[in-house]
Amino acid sequence: MKGFHDKKKGFGITYDNTYLVNGARTPFGKLCGTLGQVSPTDLAIYASRAAIEKSGITGEDIDQLMYANIGQSSADSYFLPRHIGLYSGIPEGIPAVMLQRICGSGFETIIAGAEQIALNKAQSALCGGTENMTLSPTVSFGNRMGYPLGKIDFKDMLWEALNDTAAVPMGCTAENVAIKYGITKEEANAFAKQSIDRYMAANERGFFNGEVVTMNSTVFEAEGLNPRKVYLPRKTVDFSTDEHVRPTDLEAMAKLPSVFARDGVQNAANSSGIVDGAASVVVAKGDFIKTKGLKPLSRIVASATSALDPKLMGLGPVPSIRLLLEIAGLSLNDIGLIEINEAFAAQFLGCEKELGLDRNICNVNGGSIAMGHPLAATGTRLSLTISREMQARGVKYGIASACIGGGQGTAILFENCNI
Repeated sequence: MKGFHDKKKGFGITYDNTYLVNGARTPFGKLCGTLGQVSPTDLAIYASRAAIEKSGITGEDIDQLMYANIGQSSADSYFLPRHIGLYSGIPEGIPAVMLQRICGSGFETIIAGAEQIALNKAQSALCGGTENMTLSPTVSFGNRMGYPLGKIDFKDMLWEALNDTAAVPMGCTAENVAIKYGITKEEANAFAKQSIDRYMAANERGFFNGEVVTMNSTVFEAEGLNPRKVYLPRKTVDFSTDEHVRPTDLEAMAKLPSVFARDGVQNAANSSGIVDGAASVVVAKGDFIKTKGLKPLSRIVASATSALDPKLMGLGPVPSIRLLLEIAGLSLNDIGLIEINEAFAAQFLGCEKELGLDRNICNVNGGSIAMGHPLAATGTRLSLTISREMQARGVKYGIASACIGGGQGTAILFENCNI
Protein backbone atom coordinates (compact mmCIF):
# COMPACT_ATOMS: atom_id res chain seq x y z
CA MET A 1 0.00 0.00 0.00
CA LYS A 2 1.32 3.43 -0.95
CA GLY A 3 -0.45 6.72 -0.36
CA PHE A 4 -0.28 9.99 -2.30
CA HIS A 5 -1.52 13.46 -1.47
CA ASP A 6 -1.26 16.81 -3.20
CA LYS A 7 -3.29 19.91 -2.33
CA LYS A 8 -4.03 20.58 -6.00
CA LYS A 9 -4.32 17.11 -7.53
CA GLY A 10 -6.03 15.30 -4.65
CA PHE A 11 -5.13 12.16 -2.76
CA GLY A 12 -4.95 8.50 -3.63
CA ILE A 13 -3.58 5.12 -2.75
CA THR A 14 -2.33 1.98 -4.47
CA TYR A 15 -3.18 -1.40 -2.97
CA ASP A 16 -1.45 -4.75 -2.82
CA ASN A 17 -3.26 -8.07 -2.94
CA THR A 18 -6.78 -6.72 -2.37
CA TYR A 19 -9.77 -7.93 -4.38
CA LEU A 20 -13.43 -7.34 -5.12
CA VAL A 21 -14.78 -10.86 -4.70
CA ASN A 22 -18.38 -10.45 -5.87
CA GLY A 23 -21.54 -8.57 -5.07
CA ALA A 24 -25.21 -8.00 -5.68
CA ARG A 25 -27.74 -5.21 -5.85
CA THR A 26 -31.46 -4.86 -5.54
CA PRO A 27 -33.46 -3.90 -8.58
CA PHE A 28 -33.76 -0.11 -8.66
CA GLY A 29 -37.36 0.90 -7.96
CA LYS A 30 -38.79 4.04 -9.54
CA LEU A 31 -39.84 6.98 -7.36
CA CYS A 32 -42.97 5.95 -5.43
CA GLY A 33 -42.73 2.52 -7.03
CA THR A 34 -42.45 -1.07 -5.82
CA LEU A 35 -39.69 -0.36 -3.28
CA GLY A 36 -41.16 2.94 -2.11
CA GLN A 37 -42.11 1.63 1.34
CA VAL A 38 -39.01 -0.51 1.97
CA SER A 39 -36.56 1.10 4.38
CA PRO A 40 -32.98 1.71 3.17
CA THR A 41 -31.80 -0.69 5.87
CA ASP A 42 -33.91 -3.52 4.51
CA LEU A 43 -32.87 -2.79 0.94
CA ALA A 44 -29.27 -3.12 2.09
CA ILE A 45 -29.95 -6.40 3.91
CA TYR A 46 -31.38 -7.88 0.70
CA ALA A 47 -28.28 -6.80 -1.25
CA SER A 48 -25.80 -7.78 1.47
CA ARG A 49 -27.13 -11.28 2.02
CA ALA A 50 -26.99 -11.88 -1.71
CA ALA A 51 -23.48 -10.40 -2.04
CA ILE A 52 -22.15 -12.65 0.70
CA GLU A 53 -23.76 -15.72 -0.86
CA LYS A 54 -22.51 -14.89 -4.37
CA SER A 55 -19.00 -14.43 -3.00
CA GLY A 56 -19.02 -18.01 -1.76
CA ILE A 57 -18.67 -17.21 1.94
CA THR A 58 -20.92 -16.73 4.96
CA GLY A 59 -21.57 -13.74 7.16
CA GLU A 60 -19.29 -15.34 9.74
CA ASP A 61 -16.36 -14.69 7.39
CA ILE A 62 -16.79 -10.90 7.36
CA ASP A 63 -14.35 -8.87 9.50
CA GLN A 64 -15.48 -5.30 8.81
CA LEU A 65 -18.64 -3.59 7.59
CA MET A 66 -18.53 -0.21 5.84
CA TYR A 67 -21.82 1.12 4.51
CA ALA A 68 -23.23 4.35 3.11
CA ASN A 69 -26.56 6.13 3.15
CA ILE A 70 -26.98 9.77 2.14
CA GLY A 71 -30.62 10.73 2.63
CA GLN A 72 -31.57 9.18 5.94
CA SER A 73 -35.15 8.12 5.37
CA SER A 74 -36.23 5.74 8.13
CA ALA A 75 -36.80 6.20 11.84
CA ASP A 76 -34.00 3.78 12.74
CA SER A 77 -31.48 5.17 10.23
CA TYR A 78 -28.95 6.00 12.99
CA PHE A 79 -28.48 2.24 13.36
CA LEU A 80 -28.42 1.47 9.63
CA PRO A 81 -24.95 -0.09 9.20
CA ARG A 82 -25.16 -2.01 12.47
CA HIS A 83 -28.55 -3.46 11.60
CA ILE A 84 -27.33 -4.45 8.14
CA GLY A 85 -24.58 -6.49 9.75
CA LEU A 86 -26.75 -8.08 12.42
CA TYR A 87 -29.42 -9.20 9.94
CA SER A 88 -26.95 -10.32 7.26
CA GLY A 89 -25.42 -13.06 9.38
CA ILE A 90 -22.31 -11.09 10.33
CA PRO A 91 -21.11 -11.91 13.86
CA GLU A 92 -22.41 -9.75 16.69
CA GLY A 93 -18.86 -8.81 17.64
CA ILE A 94 -18.12 -7.16 14.27
CA PRO A 95 -18.62 -3.37 14.44
CA ALA A 96 -20.04 -1.32 11.58
CA VAL A 97 -19.54 2.22 10.30
CA MET A 98 -21.48 4.56 8.01
CA LEU A 99 -19.53 6.63 5.47
CA GLN A 100 -20.64 9.64 3.43
CA ARG A 101 -19.12 11.32 0.37
CA ILE A 102 -22.46 12.00 -1.29
CA CYS A 103 -22.50 10.41 -4.78
CA GLY A 104 -19.06 8.90 -4.21
CA SER A 105 -20.09 7.12 -1.03
CA GLY A 106 -20.44 3.69 -2.59
CA PHE A 107 -16.86 4.01 -3.83
CA GLU A 108 -15.76 5.32 -0.45
CA THR A 109 -16.92 2.15 1.32
CA ILE A 110 -14.81 0.03 -1.03
CA ILE A 111 -11.82 2.33 -0.53
CA ALA A 112 -12.25 2.17 3.23
CA GLY A 113 -12.63 -1.60 3.18
CA ALA A 114 -9.48 -1.99 1.09
CA GLU A 115 -7.57 0.31 3.44
CA GLN A 116 -8.70 -1.67 6.50
CA ILE A 117 -7.40 -4.80 4.80
CA ALA A 118 -4.12 -3.10 3.87
CA LEU A 119 -3.68 -2.07 7.51
CA ASN A 120 -4.23 -5.68 8.62
CA LYS A 121 -7.37 -4.65 10.50
CA ALA A 122 -9.39 -7.12 8.43
CA GLN A 123 -9.13 -10.00 5.98
CA SER A 124 -12.51 -9.22 4.45
CA ALA A 125 -15.09 -6.43 4.42
CA LEU A 126 -18.70 -5.99 3.37
CA CYS A 127 -19.03 -2.67 1.54
CA GLY A 128 -21.98 -0.92 -0.04
CA GLY A 129 -24.60 1.78 -0.13
CA THR A 130 -28.34 2.08 0.12
CA GLU A 131 -30.94 4.73 -0.61
CA ASN A 132 -34.70 5.07 -0.45
CA MET A 133 -35.31 8.40 -2.12
CA THR A 134 -39.08 7.90 -2.11
CA LEU A 135 -39.04 7.91 1.70
CA SER A 136 -36.98 11.11 1.89
CA PRO A 137 -38.83 13.12 4.54
CA THR A 138 -40.60 16.43 4.63
CA VAL A 139 -39.08 18.26 7.60
CA SER A 140 -39.66 21.28 9.76
CA PHE A 141 -36.35 22.53 11.10
CA GLY A 142 -36.63 24.17 14.50
CA ASN A 143 -40.17 23.02 15.22
CA ARG A 144 -39.09 22.05 18.73
CA MET A 145 -38.70 25.76 19.51
CA GLY A 146 -42.10 26.71 18.13
CA TYR A 147 -43.12 29.05 15.31
CA PRO A 148 -43.70 32.78 14.99
CA LEU A 149 -47.25 33.60 13.99
CA GLY A 150 -47.89 32.42 10.42
CA LYS A 151 -44.34 31.18 9.89
CA ILE A 152 -44.79 27.41 9.84
CA ASP A 153 -42.11 26.18 7.46
CA PHE A 154 -41.65 22.71 5.94
CA LYS A 155 -38.94 21.52 3.54
CA ASP A 156 -38.89 18.64 1.07
CA MET A 157 -35.49 17.11 1.78
CA LEU A 158 -35.37 15.30 -1.55
CA TRP A 159 -35.63 18.63 -3.35
CA GLU A 160 -33.55 20.70 -0.93
CA ALA A 161 -30.67 18.20 -1.04
CA LEU A 162 -30.17 18.91 -4.74
CA ASN A 163 -29.12 22.48 -3.96
CA ASP A 164 -25.51 23.23 -3.07
CA THR A 165 -26.11 26.39 -1.04
CA ALA A 166 -22.44 27.38 -1.42
CA ALA A 167 -22.71 27.51 -5.20
CA VAL A 168 -25.64 26.49 -7.41
CA PRO A 169 -28.13 23.59 -7.57
CA MET A 170 -26.74 20.32 -8.92
CA GLY A 171 -28.56 20.58 -12.24
CA CYS A 172 -27.16 24.05 -12.81
CA THR A 173 -23.63 22.67 -12.54
CA ALA A 174 -24.44 20.51 -15.56
CA GLU A 175 -25.63 23.59 -17.43
CA ASN A 176 -22.34 25.31 -16.54
CA VAL A 177 -20.43 22.34 -17.99
CA ALA A 178 -22.58 22.53 -21.12
CA ILE A 179 -21.70 26.20 -21.57
CA LYS A 180 -17.99 25.55 -20.96
CA TYR A 181 -17.79 22.85 -23.64
CA GLY A 182 -20.47 24.06 -26.05
CA ILE A 183 -22.67 21.01 -25.44
CA THR A 184 -26.08 21.21 -27.12
CA LYS A 185 -29.42 19.86 -26.02
CA GLU A 186 -29.37 17.57 -29.05
CA GLU A 187 -26.03 16.09 -27.95
CA ALA A 188 -27.34 15.58 -24.43
CA ASN A 189 -30.50 13.88 -25.67
CA ALA A 190 -28.56 11.65 -28.04
CA PHE A 191 -26.30 10.50 -25.22
CA ALA A 192 -29.30 9.83 -22.97
CA LYS A 193 -30.96 7.74 -25.65
CA GLN A 194 -27.74 5.78 -26.10
CA SER A 195 -27.66 5.07 -22.35
CA ILE A 196 -31.21 3.77 -22.43
CA ASP A 197 -30.63 1.72 -25.59
CA ARG A 198 -27.46 0.18 -24.15
CA TYR A 199 -29.23 -0.69 -20.91
CA MET A 200 -32.10 -2.34 -22.76
CA ALA A 201 -29.71 -4.35 -24.93
CA ALA A 202 -27.75 -5.50 -21.87
CA ASN A 203 -30.94 -6.38 -20.05
CA GLU A 204 -32.24 -8.31 -23.06
CA ARG A 205 -29.13 -10.50 -23.13
CA GLY A 206 -29.47 -11.13 -19.40
CA PHE A 207 -26.43 -9.18 -18.23
CA PHE A 208 -28.09 -7.74 -15.13
CA ASN A 209 -29.34 -11.14 -14.00
CA GLY A 210 -25.83 -11.68 -12.70
CA GLU A 211 -26.06 -8.84 -10.20
CA VAL A 212 -29.72 -8.21 -9.37
CA VAL A 213 -31.24 -10.07 -6.43
CA THR A 214 -34.87 -11.18 -6.76
CA MET A 215 -37.00 -9.68 -3.99
CA ASN A 216 -40.12 -10.89 -2.21
CA SER A 217 -41.88 -9.93 0.98
CA THR A 218 -39.93 -11.55 3.79
CA VAL A 219 -38.89 -11.51 7.43
CA PHE A 220 -35.25 -10.95 8.32
CA GLU A 221 -34.38 -12.67 11.56
CA ALA A 222 -31.34 -12.76 13.82
CA GLU A 223 -31.01 -14.75 17.02
CA GLY A 224 -32.13 -12.79 20.05
CA LEU A 225 -33.27 -9.75 18.04
CA ASN A 226 -36.63 -8.45 16.90
CA PRO A 227 -37.57 -9.70 13.42
CA ARG A 228 -37.66 -7.20 10.54
CA LYS A 229 -40.81 -7.70 8.48
CA VAL A 230 -40.54 -6.41 4.92
CA TYR A 231 -43.60 -6.08 2.72
CA LEU A 232 -43.63 -5.40 -1.00
CA PRO A 233 -46.89 -4.17 -2.57
CA ARG A 234 -49.72 -6.68 -2.69
CA LYS A 235 -49.33 -9.41 -5.32
CA THR A 236 -45.67 -8.46 -5.97
CA VAL A 237 -43.74 -11.70 -6.47
CA ASP A 238 -40.12 -12.19 -7.55
CA PHE A 239 -39.45 -8.49 -8.11
CA SER A 240 -36.28 -8.05 -10.17
CA THR A 241 -37.01 -5.14 -12.52
CA ASP A 242 -35.22 -1.80 -12.76
CA GLU A 243 -38.40 0.23 -12.90
CA HIS A 244 -37.10 3.62 -13.98
CA VAL A 245 -36.10 2.53 -17.48
CA ARG A 246 -38.34 4.09 -20.12
CA PRO A 247 -37.81 3.48 -23.85
CA THR A 248 -37.86 6.78 -25.71
CA ASP A 249 -36.99 8.47 -28.98
CA LEU A 250 -35.20 11.70 -29.84
CA GLU A 251 -38.34 13.36 -31.14
CA ALA A 252 -40.14 12.89 -27.83
CA MET A 253 -37.07 14.00 -25.85
CA ALA A 254 -36.78 17.18 -27.91
CA LYS A 255 -40.25 18.24 -26.78
CA LEU A 256 -39.36 18.13 -23.08
CA PRO A 257 -38.77 21.48 -21.37
CA SER A 258 -35.43 22.45 -19.88
CA VAL A 259 -35.41 21.90 -16.12
CA PHE A 260 -32.55 23.91 -14.65
CA ALA A 261 -32.06 26.88 -16.98
CA ARG A 262 -34.08 28.73 -19.59
CA ASP A 263 -33.16 27.13 -22.92
CA GLY A 264 -30.78 24.80 -21.05
CA VAL A 265 -29.69 21.37 -22.22
CA GLN A 266 -30.90 19.28 -19.27
CA ASN A 267 -34.40 17.83 -19.10
CA ALA A 268 -36.15 15.01 -17.28
CA ALA A 269 -35.08 12.40 -19.85
CA ASN A 270 -31.35 13.19 -19.96
CA SER A 271 -30.79 13.46 -16.21
CA SER A 272 -30.26 10.57 -13.79
CA GLY A 273 -33.37 8.97 -12.38
CA ILE A 274 -34.52 9.29 -8.77
CA VAL A 275 -34.81 5.70 -7.55
CA ASP A 276 -34.68 3.39 -4.53
CA GLY A 277 -32.09 0.62 -4.22
CA ALA A 278 -28.98 -0.83 -2.59
CA ALA A 279 -25.76 -2.51 -3.73
CA SER A 280 -23.17 -4.52 -1.76
CA VAL A 281 -19.82 -6.12 -2.52
CA VAL A 282 -17.31 -8.21 -0.59
CA VAL A 283 -13.71 -6.96 -0.56
CA ALA A 284 -11.00 -9.34 0.65
CA LYS A 285 -7.28 -9.94 0.99
CA GLY A 286 -5.51 -12.36 -1.32
CA ASP A 287 -4.58 -14.70 1.53
CA PHE A 288 -8.24 -14.95 2.55
CA ILE A 289 -9.26 -15.70 -1.02
CA LYS A 290 -6.68 -18.49 -1.34
CA THR A 291 -7.66 -20.04 1.97
CA LYS A 292 -11.35 -20.04 1.01
CA GLY A 293 -10.73 -21.09 -2.59
CA LEU A 294 -12.62 -18.09 -3.98
CA LYS A 295 -12.62 -16.66 -7.51
CA PRO A 296 -12.70 -12.86 -7.27
CA LEU A 297 -14.01 -10.67 -10.06
CA SER A 298 -11.23 -8.08 -9.94
CA ARG A 299 -8.21 -6.75 -8.11
CA ILE A 300 -8.53 -3.30 -6.58
CA VAL A 301 -5.40 -1.59 -7.90
CA ALA A 302 -5.73 2.04 -6.77
CA SER A 303 -8.15 4.81 -5.90
CA ALA A 304 -8.08 8.60 -6.10
CA THR A 305 -10.26 11.47 -4.92
CA SER A 306 -10.01 15.07 -6.08
CA ALA A 307 -11.88 18.35 -5.69
CA LEU A 308 -12.67 21.30 -7.95
CA ASP A 309 -14.90 24.36 -8.38
CA PRO A 310 -18.36 23.43 -7.02
CA LYS A 311 -19.98 25.29 -9.92
CA LEU A 312 -18.41 22.72 -12.29
CA MET A 313 -19.15 19.75 -10.04
CA GLY A 314 -19.84 17.39 -12.94
CA LEU A 315 -16.20 17.48 -14.07
CA GLY A 316 -15.11 15.75 -10.84
CA PRO A 317 -14.10 12.51 -12.60
CA VAL A 318 -11.54 14.40 -14.72
CA PRO A 319 -8.94 15.19 -12.02
CA SER A 320 -9.60 11.97 -10.11
CA ILE A 321 -9.09 9.78 -13.19
CA ARG A 322 -5.96 11.71 -14.15
CA LEU A 323 -4.52 11.29 -10.66
CA LEU A 324 -5.53 7.63 -10.58
CA LEU A 325 -3.63 6.94 -13.79
CA GLU A 326 -0.61 8.87 -12.51
CA ILE A 327 -0.26 6.95 -9.25
CA ALA A 328 -0.90 3.62 -11.02
CA GLY A 329 1.71 4.37 -13.69
CA LEU A 330 -0.77 3.87 -16.54
CA SER A 331 -2.18 5.91 -19.41
CA LEU A 332 -5.74 6.17 -20.66
CA ASN A 333 -4.74 3.89 -23.56
CA ASP A 334 -4.20 1.07 -21.04
CA ILE A 335 -7.83 1.20 -19.88
CA GLY A 336 -10.25 -1.13 -21.64
CA LEU A 337 -13.50 -0.12 -19.90
CA ILE A 338 -14.69 3.03 -18.14
CA GLU A 339 -17.77 3.74 -16.06
CA ILE A 340 -18.56 7.38 -15.26
CA ASN A 341 -21.78 7.92 -13.38
CA GLU A 342 -24.38 9.65 -15.50
CA ALA A 343 -25.61 12.27 -13.07
CA PHE A 344 -26.49 14.45 -16.07
CA ALA A 345 -25.87 13.97 -19.78
CA ALA A 346 -23.95 17.25 -20.09
CA GLN A 347 -21.79 16.28 -17.12
CA PHE A 348 -20.72 13.01 -18.77
CA LEU A 349 -20.16 14.73 -22.10
CA GLY A 350 -17.97 17.37 -20.46
CA CYS A 351 -15.79 14.65 -18.92
CA GLU A 352 -15.70 12.83 -22.25
CA LYS A 353 -14.52 15.93 -24.09
CA GLU A 354 -11.94 16.95 -21.46
CA LEU A 355 -10.40 13.48 -21.13
CA GLY A 356 -10.75 12.52 -24.79
CA LEU A 357 -12.64 9.32 -23.98
CA ASP A 358 -13.65 6.64 -26.44
CA ARG A 359 -17.44 6.35 -26.13
CA ASN A 360 -17.26 2.73 -27.29
CA ILE A 361 -15.70 1.64 -23.98
CA CYS A 362 -17.69 3.92 -21.68
CA ASN A 363 -20.87 2.91 -19.84
CA VAL A 364 -21.33 0.05 -22.27
CA ASN A 365 -24.39 -1.32 -20.43
CA GLY A 366 -26.06 2.04 -19.98
CA GLY A 367 -26.01 4.07 -16.80
CA SER A 368 -27.92 6.16 -14.31
CA ILE A 369 -29.87 8.06 -16.95
CA ALA A 370 -31.42 4.73 -17.85
CA MET A 371 -31.65 2.84 -14.55
CA GLY A 372 -31.46 5.62 -11.97
CA HIS A 373 -29.03 6.92 -9.38
CA PRO A 374 -29.69 5.77 -5.77
CA LEU A 375 -27.01 8.09 -4.40
CA ALA A 376 -25.10 5.96 -1.88
CA ALA A 377 -25.48 2.76 -3.89
CA THR A 378 -24.25 3.98 -7.26
CA GLY A 379 -20.50 3.76 -6.67
CA THR A 380 -20.85 0.19 -5.48
CA ARG A 381 -23.07 -0.67 -8.43
CA LEU A 382 -20.58 0.83 -10.88
CA SER A 383 -17.72 -1.13 -9.31
CA LEU A 384 -19.62 -4.41 -9.51
CA THR A 385 -20.88 -3.79 -13.03
CA ILE A 386 -17.48 -2.89 -14.48
CA SER A 387 -15.80 -5.84 -12.73
CA ARG A 388 -18.36 -8.20 -14.26
CA GLU A 389 -18.08 -6.64 -17.72
CA MET A 390 -14.28 -6.85 -17.57
CA GLN A 391 -14.70 -10.59 -17.07
CA ALA A 392 -17.13 -10.86 -19.98
CA ARG A 393 -14.85 -8.97 -22.38
CA GLY A 394 -11.49 -10.19 -21.16
CA VAL A 395 -10.43 -6.60 -20.44
CA LYS A 396 -7.41 -6.13 -18.18
CA TYR A 397 -8.05 -2.68 -16.67
CA GLY A 398 -11.21 -0.73 -15.93
CA ILE A 399 -11.97 2.54 -14.16
CA ALA A 400 -15.18 3.43 -12.35
CA SER A 401 -15.74 7.05 -11.36
CA ALA A 402 -18.35 9.62 -10.35
CA CYS A 403 -18.76 13.32 -9.83
CA ILE A 404 -19.75 14.36 -6.31
CA GLY A 405 -21.92 17.20 -5.07
CA GLY A 406 -19.96 20.17 -3.78
CA GLY A 407 -17.25 19.72 -6.40
CA GLN A 408 -15.43 16.42 -5.90
CA GLY A 409 -14.68 13.27 -7.86
CA THR A 410 -13.63 9.72 -6.98
CA ALA A 411 -12.23 6.97 -9.19
CA ILE A 412 -11.15 3.36 -8.62
CA LEU A 413 -8.91 1.29 -10.90
CA PHE A 414 -9.77 -2.41 -11.22
CA GLU A 415 -7.72 -5.19 -12.80
CA ASN A 416 -9.18 -8.38 -14.22
CA CYS A 417 -7.38 -11.00 -12.16
CA ASN A 418 -8.56 -13.89 -14.34
CA ILE A 419 -6.60 -13.14 -17.52
